[in-house]
Amino acid sequence: MSTGNRTAARPEPGARKRGTAPPVSGPGPSRHGARLAVPLWTGGILLLLASVAVAVTIGPARISVPDVRSVVAAHLGFGDSGLSPIRDGIIWNLRMPRTLLAAVCGAGLAVCGTVMQSLLRNPLADPFVLGVSSGASTGAVVVVVLGVGGGAVSLSAGAFVGALLSFALVLLLSHTLGGSTDRVVLSGVAAMQLFSALTSFVVMTSADAEQTRGVLFWLLGSLSGVGWSEVVLCSAVLAVCLVICLAHARTLDAFAFGQDAAAALGVNVARTRVVLLCATALLTAALVSAAGAIGFVGLVLPHAARALTGSGHRRLLPVTALAGAVFLVWVDTLARTVLDPQEIPVGVVTALIGVPAFVLLLYRTRSTS
Repeated sequence: MSTGNRTAARPEPGARKRGTAPPVSGPGPSRHGARLAVPLWTGGILLLLASVAVAVTIGPARISVPDVRSVVAAHLGFGDSGLSPIRDGIIWNLRMPRTLLAAVCGAGLAVCGTVMQSLLRNPLADPFVLGVSSGASTGAVVVVVLGVGGGAVSLSAGAFVGALLSFALVLLLSHTLGGSTDRVVLSGVAAMQLFSALTSFVVMTSADAEQTRGVLFWLLGSLSGVGWSEVVLCSAVLAVCLVICLAHARTLDAFAFGQDAAAALGVNVARTRVVLLCATALLTAALVSAAGAIGFVGLVLPHAARALTGSGHRRLLPVTALAGAVFLVWVDTLARTVLDPQEIPVGVVTALIGVPAFVLLLYRTRSTS
């Protein structure tokens, strides 16, 4: 960007005095990052395809990559797999939807984290900062433990409704308090604490031991038992939200200078914030309703991708999505196999990996503040 543009687009006055974090992205990607973008996209797609194919083969049943390829081809209408119905079912009905949903969840959470860190100008923002995860947890617990809906409402549907209610509360609170980025974050924290308390109250007062165990396992993130319906729904929501975010890529670049500078550059700040927050909240709600609360993906992966591509969102968002997809595919594979036959919640594994990365991030932001 030219020197004149840098002069015109100064950070919003007083931002550092109020203690806000420095911008998480600059005015645009470096030339080095721009040159790496296409190789990273290509390599990321190939790595994702290879990761999915190999991850499906890992487990008690002996399955090879050619078996996976033949089953997928057969179900797409290209010949017969030549495998027994049991092995075909293991690949197509059990492992493939789970692995693909892991990829979709990883990509979606990483994209949400990228957008929120830029939109809120907070390097520590993640998809759950708006209280969406806590609201989804409350909705799921109300359906499972209290039996709301009389069996006609599934756990996923309850979680989705709870997530939307939580986000609506955050929008209402932040609008009432002035609508600034710090008010949005504080409203999200308040909603998170409120719905977490409601979840704990319902579990402690109404759930039996078996229900408590099942709910807690889901709350920590679990991809077990998912089917193709969850894959299709979450993939569709991810595609729509990714298109919306990419359409606002230049706007997100402008937010790096602060909302006052973005407004001076012609950005409708209020409208853009509502659109992108709604898109990320909807995507997070869909993912949490299918897989539970999986933390740290949206917090750590955007920073790793930004180090490779620079901060221009047109290049950053696809790379972040691919990185998140590959990451969660292997995390889920580790979670379901390392203590086989016992399964570890996916959120536990991401936390074990994400906490050290989070600490490093804290030191980094401390050194730049």
